[in-house]
Amino acid sequence: MDRLIEDTAERIFADHVDKAALDAAESGEFPNALWQVVRDSGLHLVGSPQSGSELADLYGVLRVAGRHAVPLPLAEVLIANSLLDEAGFTTIAVDGVAPWARIADRVLTVDGELSRRFDAEPGSNLAGESRDRVVLFDTERVDLPTDLRERMALCRVALMSGCLERILAMAIDYATEREQFGRPISRFQAVQHNLAVLAGEAAAARCAYDAAVASVDSPGFVHHVAAAKARVGEAAGIAAEIAHQVHGAMGFTHEHSLHHFTRRLWAWRDEYARESLWQEMLGLRIATGGADSVWDFVVDAG
Repeated sequence: MDRLIEDTAERIFADHVDKAALDAAESGEFPNALWQVVRDSGLHLVGSPQSGSELADLYGVLRVAGRHAVPLPLAEVLIANSLLDEAGFTTIAVDGVAPWARIADRVLTVDGELSRRFDAEPGSNLAGESRDRVVLFDTERVDLPTDLRERMALCRVALMSGCLERILAMAIDYATEREQFGRPISRFQAVQHNLAVLAGEAAAARCAYDAAVASVDSPGFVHHVAAAKARVGEAAGIAAEIAHQVHGAMGFTHEHSLHHFTRRLWAWRDEYARESLWQEMLGLRIATGGADSVWDFVVDAG
């Protein structure tokens, strides 16, 4: 990822996304001020042909966004703008549900229908993020890449990878600051073990993300995404459990910000198929190829 783009995204999200902003978004208030800053900086165009950036930069922005639980449908806007060569607010619907459709300019479905006229019934996912049910009118057909669902699944991988990094940092900070029996809980062996496991899961997620992004233009892209979504989904469950254990009762309160990240992990884990479906797809591909082709498949994911 371009370091300048990453630094810009990090600075913007760190300055404009806090617990108050997340709470407001979960209550149904669209973060207009944040969206305007994103537009002014040009981040909403990353990955688009006119931006001079690449798809890897798009996913990199999403990883930074996941680290801050950014309450914008950046995955949908970035992918839609990159496909349509547009600069507006286009959200993407799957199975009739789209993030922040209630305020979007257009809705694009993963099946290739585009509409400027639509009804949106407000809804939300487990994390309180907008997931509106849409009914489209006067649609037009748009040619979309056959791997669009995989691209959207990789968006969730990127978001979850960044979110896992943030959860690890929060757990380490809390364990270092929280004292029990006269010393920080980070010095207890059981806590150290849990933090080591959490760090391992975050690292595995990052490796899976890196491999999938590196394969964007390769024939094995779909299989890399399948492996990444499955591995990061597994990491999400383990990491969320450990993070809450480390934080103790404090981590379960609404006042603490941990839940903004763990609930997103659980929600993103389910979107664009849980890990079991991606694992099944990989298993069928390996079984169809036969035993003699397993090693070649593992090596090049072709």
